[in-house]
Amino acid sequence: MKKEIIETIKSYDTIIVHRHVRPDPDAYGSQLGLQAILQTTYPEKKVYAVGEHDLAFDYLGKPEVIADDVYRNALVICTDTANTDRVDDQRYNTGKFLIKIDHHPNDDAYGDLLWVNTSASSCSEMIYELFKEGQEVDGWKMDKKGARLLFAGIVGDTGRFIYPSTTEKTFNVVGELIQYDFDRTELFNSMYELDRSLLHLQGYIYQNFTIDENGSAYIKLPISTLKEFGVTASDTSALVGSLGDVKGIKAWVMFVEEEDQIRVRLRSKGPIINNLAKQYRGGGHPMASGAKIFKWAEADEIISKLQMLCKEA
Repeated sequence: MKKEIIETIKSYDTIIVHRHVRPDPDAYGSQLGLQAILQTTYPEKKVYAVGEHDLAFDYLGKPEVIADDVYRNALVICTDTANTDRVDDQRYNTGKFLIKIDHHPNDDAYGDLLWVNTSASSCSEMIYELFKEGQEVDGWKMDKKGARLLFAGIVGDTGRFIYPSTTEKTFNVVGELIQYDFDRTELFNSMYELDRSLLHLQGYIYQNFTIDENGSAYIKLPISTLKEFGVTASDTSALVGSLGDVKGIKAWVMFVEEEDQIRVRLRSKGPIINNLAKQYRGGGHPMASGAKIFKWAEADEIISKLQMLCKEA
């Protein structure tokens, strides 16, 4: 499959890389990392990365704004995006050929060519694997910019290597990536330093979350609370893992109210939660998933179902 992707990339002069909405470090890392590798390897090709930019990821780079006609006869590659509804910039399907590269469960098998590996720690790890294959068969090149991006993506999706998805292969990959000359201290600071407002909200979460005797926990963050602390709904993504530090917790859910919906962020240390997310317009990994609801009554349903999952576990 990797050789087919490489041969397809070689045959196109214009390549456009997409990722998912509400991006995280792996979305940016895999998308911009692949773009950097292709630009370094094929300077004669036009390689674009598109999607709505999140200012929180300025330290990784910014996608570009391109006209509709750029998609004519272009190869489109979607990274780290499980289903078509979550592709950022729905023009992804207006190119000539579509490739999906992803590590989420393949519930939506879109694309003309698919490479899905659910055992990979991150899509960025897969992009590095693709790079190694390309290096062997077509002399692919990577500079420290590309290495930094892939490293950031892997670090983000493994929770700094503590999630179960982290494997020996993951450590081997990052061991090779750190041989490139980029500043890891600067990168970690950019990824994990928090504004004071977010730290205050984190304190609020620790003081106000609810946990039951079976290790199921939840916290609700309505718009009024976000305004009180001066943070946005997207800012709270940096705090979703906070409750993982609580002793005795098995799984937890954070509800974040937005103007038109309530964002549901599910995390687990054992119970499988992506099937629960699928019941509420979402999905994801067995231990890290997301969904969306439109009324707080649905939040209470999710809490009850999560409590049952933890009790059964």
